[in-house]
Amino acid sequence: MTDTDEPARQRIQELFNRQSLAVLSTQDEGRPYASLVAFMASADLTALFFPTDRSTRKFNNLATNPWVAMLIDSRVNQPDDFTDAIAVTATGTAEEVFEPERGPAVSAFLKKHPHLTGFVTAPTSALVRVRVNSYYLVSRFQNVVEVRITDPSPRPPPLKERG
Repeated sequence: MTDTDEPARQRIQELFNRQSLAVLSTQDEGRPYASLVAFMASADLTALFFPTDRSTRKFNNLATNPWVAMLIDSRVNQPDDFTDAIAVTATGTAEEVFEPERGPAVSAFLKKHPHLTGFVTAPTSALVRVRVNSYYLVSRFQNVVEVRITDPSPRPPPLKERG
């Protein structure tokens, strides 16, 4: 991160604090799939977290290809969105969070989403962490700023080979 990234990082953090939902993009055999997920960002923006049932298509897609994109935006479906809304796309790799990290991560997630306690703590639910490589902040419909968090790693192993 450079000093010039700080205003963009602040805008991203403010958006993430206000929004509860994100669109998760996965793929399987080159076929895209999008899902609406409840999410939480780490304080340093290096990771995004979301829960999912292990029987879902999204989890199965992550099991074979952990590269993802997540879209979080401020739109309210009004004409002003074209000039006022901002959107952030996060790109990175997904992994299931296991103990000893799972407990603190679930507690932090539930501070933002206490209504999801039953779902997040169910034995069939996974908590997924996206290790963010970059954020792309789009404002005024075409102004794009990239905030690099980490250098992209080589292709990580699929979830089914990691846990």
